[in-house]
Amino acid sequence: METPSSTCDEGSELDARSQSDYADFDDLDRPPRGHRREPSSDVSSECSGEPGSPYGSSPYPRWPVCALPARVPKPPPPLLKRLSTTRRAGGGVREGKPGDGELQLIKERFSKLLLGEDMSGSGKGVSTSVAISNAITNLYATVFGSSHRLEPLPAEKRSMWRREMDCLLSVCDYIVEFFPSKEILPDGTTREVMATRPRSDIYVNLPALEKLDDMLLEILDSFQKTEFWYVNDKGQKDDSVATPCRPVSQRGDEKWWLPVPCVTKPGLTEMVRRDLQQKRDCASQIHKAAMAINNDVLAEIRIPDLYKQALPKCGRASVGDLIYRHMSFPGKFSPEYLLDCLEISSEHEALEAADRVEAAMHVWRRKASQSHSRSPWSAVKDLMESDKNVMLASRAEDVLLCLKQRFPGLSQTTLDASKIQYNKDVGQAILESYSRVLESLAYNIVTCIDDVLFADEAARKIA
Repeated sequence: METPSSTCDEGSELDARSQSDYADFDDLDRPPRGHRREPSSDVSSECSGEPGSPYGSSPYPRWPVCALPARVPKPPPPLLKRLSTTRRAGGGVREGKPGDGELQLIKERFSKLLLGEDMSGSGKGVSTSVAISNAITNLYATVFGSSHRLEPLPAEKRSMWRREMDCLLSVCDYIVEFFPSKEILPDGTTREVMATRPRSDIYVNLPALEKLDDMLLEILDSFQKTEFWYVNDKGQKDDSVATPCRPVSQRGDEKWWLPVPCVTKPGLTEMVRRDLQQKRDCASQIHKAAMAINNDVLAEIRIPDLYKQALPKCGRASVGDLIYRHMSFPGKFSPEYLLDCLEISSEHEALEAADRVEAAMHVWRRKASQSHSRSPWSAVKDLMESDKNVMLASRAEDVLLCLKQRFPGLSQTTLDASKIQYNKDVGQAILESYSRVLESLAYNIVTCIDDVLFADEAARKIA
């Protein structure tokens, strides 16, 4: 019969032998520092307690080692999906694979965005929203800055526009919002979870802007063979045309550096004239749609505190006595009649008037909402319809809208520039800059078509 002392001695010998086996195993198989051990087929046998394994001599149970399932490859990120899907001119898509050049473009673009346009890396750059807004604006200037004619966009510039815009717009794939949803478990039960979806403003406006982009490029591509041509600023023809002409421009001496369209003496044919008018109407509708999206996005951007601090205390001092008398008249108000009385003749005067009216509008809104500081402007307008400040603010908004419609090529007002400069929302920055450049492109197309129609009318009068 074994005594308790002998049993304890055998257990201590077993523990000592097990510890020595562990020590020998560690000395033989321990990898050097910084080296990761590669998995091998012997791991499962060592952990299973087979003879000859250091784990087999241990009296304690071990967890069994199971074979790991094969790793399922993850789908590519949305950026690579966007780059591998190239849009065609007709609105279709063409599948492809992103090459090394496109991946290098991704590195370059997003490195500049992270640095905030500060290549020194000292942290003095602009915010991400301002950097991506400037990137879209600069890309538009590079691709379309020298395009002042009705002709297809060169292939290399078209490819640059598509490729780099896809890269910049890919940021929107990661701007999402949470919403409550339900998930069905394998046993059939359901539970409430928070799922993600694209943010509502991006989900609505970004596909519309991409469609407008495609339509504008289709309009430019349609001018393959035309019955008109262009001469440069010196009156020399760029193309060899047999019939001489005298360039006629409706701009006069304004923007003299732009090329002038010319047509033959009989003028354009009826079919070409009708086709130009249809394209002008289409580009005009695109311009209005892009301008509406831009105005909606700018209205949602928060007004900077610096702009609020710079506002005058009195709206009358901002707009002047003439405008204030028309706007404060208790009868029916007509913004068109007010603009006719101002006799604005240039875009510079129109921009100055827009800045003054917009500043006064926010002064009157601030006064009207002092007693309802926590309510939005729409609620204040409904609650205080009879207030004079509400009336003046509404009429100032009408004047500002009429002024932008009368001068569609008007530059940004002081408030719009301040919102863009101090905006921190990346999604709003992308929508604002994208709609702004499309608005500018559509306006340029309308202007170029108007120049051709004006030259056609002058040629028909001579004939």
